[in-house]
Amino acid sequence: MTEQRASGRTRTARAATGLLMSMGLLTPIVWAASHDVRAAPATAPATGPLLAPAFAAALDLGQYSPFWVDPHSQARQQTREIAKRGRPRDAALLRRIADRPTAVWLTERDPADHVRRATEDATRSGRIPVFVAYNIPGRDCGQYSSGGAADDDEYRQWVGRIADGIGDRRAVVILEPDAAPQAATGCDGQARLDARTESGSAAGLRPAPGPRSDRRALLAHAVRTLKARPGAAVYVDAGNAGWIRDVHQIADVLKSAGVNAADGFALNVSSFQTTRASREYGDRLSAALGGAHYVIDTSRNGKGPVPENANGKDSGEPWCNPPGRALGTPPTTRTGSPIVDAFLWIKRPGESDGACRGGPPAGQWWTEYALGLAREAMSDSYPGVLGQGDDDDQPAANPSTDARD
Repeated sequence: MTEQRASGRTRTARAATGLLMSMGLLTPIVWAASHDVRAAPATAPATGPLLAPAFAAALDLGQYSPFWVDPHSQARQQTREIAKRGRPRDAALLRRIADRPTAVWLTERDPADHVRRATEDATRSGRIPVFVAYNIPGRDCGQYSSGGAADDDEYRQWVGRIADGIGDRRAVVILEPDAAPQAATGCDGQARLDARTESGSAAGLRPAPGPRSDRRALLAHAVRTLKARPGAAVYVDAGNAGWIRDVHQIADVLKSAGVNAADGFALNVSSFQTTRASREYGDRLSAALGGAHYVIDTSRNGKGPVPENANGKDSGEPWCNPPGRALGTPPTTRTGSPIVDAFLWIKRPGESDGACRGGPPAGQWWTEYALGLAREAMSDSYPGVLGQGDDDDQPAANPSTDARD
């Protein structure tokens, strides 16, 4: 058994070394100086150069996730509380969320200290934190997660404070869920919701009084500011596979939003589209952007979205706390694709999408929904690399993720 463990450690170490060499982070000469060059390093799963050092460390432990687990997440707090109440089975279910790396959503007025503490803690543990910058002026176009910075100047300063908090440490930043897709579909700047139809879909948007915000320019500025930090990987949100079907339409917005200066784009944030549908859509969008890389939010897509004909007399908002959904593929860099950098849990499972279907306001913890996600994931085999529900190639209609903080 000892020999088997040693052999396994050797294989994973060689795989990590091969990855670092392929990324240009370790030269063959340096490697050969201390290793037997007759034993060629194995091939490791592809990942971007910013993730390579932490990935190599994780690989040597037999893992495929270099990402940081937030010790102060609501999931962890609620897991401890439920265990104290004598509900061990529910606590075990919640640990399937609490023990996974999830993104930290930044919405506070000054995020610098929050970011600094998280990156410092992650660095000490040899991991990479994932953040979501979510404070664009006119955020969410007046819907469930309305808010954001008061104006463009305040937003630029706010992004600068995120960069200050990152410093020279490594971090992944998902930039402004829904901002680019909403700009592509008519909400470009400060806006408010005029009204809703009986089904709950937006009936119309019109500019709010006062100066309009140039959303695309703000996103491009945020990319430049964050990418000035040597350890920052930035992915601009691009919606989901069921929203803007014409990839060239969203590609045009992403280009003006600075995606070519970023590490790529993010798909399916706070949404439920299957990983297969997301990859098919993402590959087409990548081609429209000249080969851009991307990441996919797999936090709640284990069973895909609610079928269109399953709503009945429901609110008609399939993106907002839909029932019967399941946890998806756990965060990993082992995606099986050279242009998909990672599967991430960007939406924090168990936090509400908004005050719909009996849920609390957006971003607040909802224990029963969290337990439902975990139970549904256990109803069949736990998701693998592609996740459950991937037999459905077609994205369901989903005009907005309405991503939550």
